[in-house]
Amino acid sequence: MKILFDTNVILDVLIEREPFVTAAVALFSLVETRKIQGYLGATTLTTLDYLLTKTNGCNSAKASIKALLQLFEVCPVDSTVLIQAVESNFSDFEDAVLYFAGENMGVDGLVTRNIEDFSLARYTVYLPNQLLDRLEMKIEK
Repeated sequence: MKILFDTNVILDVLIEREPFVTAAVALFSLVETRKIQGYLGATTLTTLDYLLTKTNGCNSAKASIKALLQLFEVCPVDSTVLIQAVESNFSDFEDAVLYFAGENMGVDGLVTRNIEDFSLARYTVYLPNQLLDRLEMKIEK
């Protein structure tokens, strides 16, 4: 199963945001063990670099990005994706770019904590716990 990860789920792991980190770490584990194929949008990586550099410094941000690139595949963002996003009815351009990058890569679903932002999606959008349930992974509360 090819799953596109929204920026918020990645940040949950990288900055250990409670109470969301447990589910996000469980999803990372599924990517690490190749039970799912994890994908990131190219713009997710630039956003993460910006946010992590501000909070943790440049070296730490670069180390995090490098680790993510070893774990996840990247959905490219090109003019086709940008045109699809700008011509879509998504209310948020950044979400539309991520969504169409995933669609063009042929992902099976997207995992996010902001499911309402992807109400126009034509492929399945999951909350982290919903995806874990779908994959029959139980996490300790």
